[in-house]
Amino acid sequence: MTYEFEGKNEKEAIEKAASELGLESDQFDVEILEAQKKTLFKSGYVKIRVVVEDAKQESESAAHEKAPAKPRTPSAKPLVPQGEVEQKLLDFVRELIEKMGYEVSAEISYRDERKVEIRLSSENNSSILIGRKGKNLDAIQLLANVYMGHLGREDLRVVLDIENYRTHREEVLVQIAYDTADKVRRGRMSVLLEPMNPYDRMIVHTTLNDIPDIETKSEGEGHFKQVRVMLKNF
Repeated sequence: MTYEFEGKNEKEAIEKAASELGLESDQFDVEILEAQKKTLFKSGYVKIRVVVEDAKQESESAAHEKAPAKPRTPSAKPLVPQGEVEQKLLDFVRELIEKMGYEVSAEISYRDERKVEIRLSSENNSSILIGRKGKNLDAIQLLANVYMGHLGREDLRVVLDIENYRTHREEVLVQIAYDTADKVRRGRMSVLLEPMNPYDRMIVHTTLNDIPDIETKSEGEGHFKQVRVMLKNF
C-alpha cells in the first residue's frame, strides 16, 4: 500500500509517516515526490510517497533473495611492514590512539597496490575505539589517510579495523544492498539509504554495480552522504 506525507524536510516527513503508520522507518520504502529547499523567504518543503508491503510479500521475496557476495578476508597473520612509509603509518596510528588515552597494538593485515589495512587490538577498549556505527574508527582512519597524504602517498588508501568490525560491516552492507535492490524492483521506486562514509558507500555501489536493472548514486554534501538505489531508465 502507498501513502503520501509532507514535512519541512525529508527527515520530518519520514518521522511523520512512521508515527502515523505505527512503523519503524526501516519498515517502509520512501520516494521523494517533491522537494523545495529552504530560502530566506520560504520554508523548506518535502513530499514523500511511502510504500508498505505486507508480510506475505516480504516472505516471498526473502525466499528468492540473492546470496551476498563474500567480502575479502584479511590475513590471519600480520604482514611485515614494507618500507619506511608503512612503518611510519603504524607508528602514527599507535601514537595517535595512545594520546587519546588508550593502549593499542597495530599491525598490517592486508595490502595491495591501492590499499593497506591495519588491524588494531586494544584490551577492553575496542567498543570505545569503534564508536557508534563506527564513527570513532572512521575519524581515526580519516586522520591516518591525511597523514599518508603528508607522506606523499595520496594514492594509497588506509583502512583501519578492530575485532573484525569492518568485515562484519561489509557483510551487513552487502545484504542491505541486495535487499534494497529487491525492494526497488518490486516497488518500481527509488530508496534512499542512511548516511554513510565513503568506504561504506563504495561497498554498496560495488555490490550493485553488476545488476543490469539497478543503478546507484550518492546524494548530499560532506563526508557522510546517502546512497540512492533505483531502477535504470525508470
